[in-house]
Amino acid sequence: MPSLPPIERDVVKRAEKAPASGAFDEPEAEEPAANPLEDGYYDYLLRLGDDALILGQRLSEWCGHAPSVEVDLSLANMALDLIGQATHILDHANNGYGDELAFERDVLDFRNCWLVEQPNGDFARTIVRQLLYSTWQHMLFQQLAESPDPFLRAIAAKAVKEVAYHRELASEWAIRLGDGTEESAERMRDALDWCWRFVPELFEVDEKLEALIALQTVPDPRSFEREYRAAIADVLAEAKLEQPDDQRPILGGRRGHHSEHLGHLLAVMQYLPRTYPDATW
Repeated sequence: MPSLPPIERDVVKRAEKAPASGAFDEPEAEEPAANPLEDGYYDYLLRLGDDALILGQRLSEWCGHAPSVEVDLSLANMALDLIGQATHILDHANNGYGDELAFERDVLDFRNCWLVEQPNGDFARTIVRQLLYSTWQHMLFQQLAESPDPFLRAIAAKAVKEVAYHRELASEWAIRLGDGTEESAERMRDALDWCWRFVPELFEVDEKLEALIALQTVPDPRSFEREYRAAIADVLAEAKLEQPDDQRPILGGRRGHHSEHLGHLLAVMQYLPRTYPDATW
C-alpha cells in the first residue's frame, strides 16, 4: 500500500482512534497547562535553527552562479556551516527529528527573522545581508557560549568559530566592493538601503525571550546592540560607505509573519520530502 502524505496520515490516525458510533464517550482528561518557560525555550530554539536553515538555503542558491570559483566555494561552505547548525538545533528541539521541523512546517510556523529570508539579489546584497546577520550572530554566540544551558553553551561554543569566519569574509568583501569601482559602491549602497530596515528585528525582545533573559538562560540582544552598530560602522567606514538612516523597522518574523519570499523558498526546499515523505537514499 503506498504511503500517505503527512497530513493524510494524521487524518487516518485520528480516524483509527475515534470511538465506534454509539460508543460511550468518557470525558477526556484535561491536558496540563503549557509551561510558558518550556514554550519559550522551544521557540528560542526555532528562532536559532530557522535563521540558520533559511540563510543556509539562500546561500546554497549561489552554487554554480557566484562571481568566481573561490567565492562559489566560500558561499557553499558557509551554507553547509549554517545548515549543520540548523540540523543540531532543530534535532534538539524535536527530540531527534529535526527534519520534521524543516520539511513539514508551513510558512506561519517558521520563526526566522526577515533578514535571512530576503532573496539574494546581486552579490552586493548577499554580502550586506551576510555582514549584518553574521556580525549579530557572532556577538550572540559569544555570549551564548557562557549560557548555563548545556546545549546552548555547546552549540554556541562550536559554531562561534564558523560564524567568526562568516563575519570576516563578509567584512572583507564589503570593504572590497564599497571601496572598489563606482558601480560596486553604488550596488553596496543600494544593498544597505534594502537590508537596513530588517536590522531592528534582530534586537527585538518579546515576552517569551524576556522570560529566558530573566533566568539568564540566554543573553539580552539589546545588551550588545551598541557594540553591533559600532562594528558595522567601522566596516562601512573602511568601505567608504555611510550607514543608512534608521527606517521604519519591519518586524514579525519571530511570530510567524513573513514576506512572500519565504513561501517561495520553502516550496523549493520542501518539495521532495513532501512529495515523497518516505523516500530514503
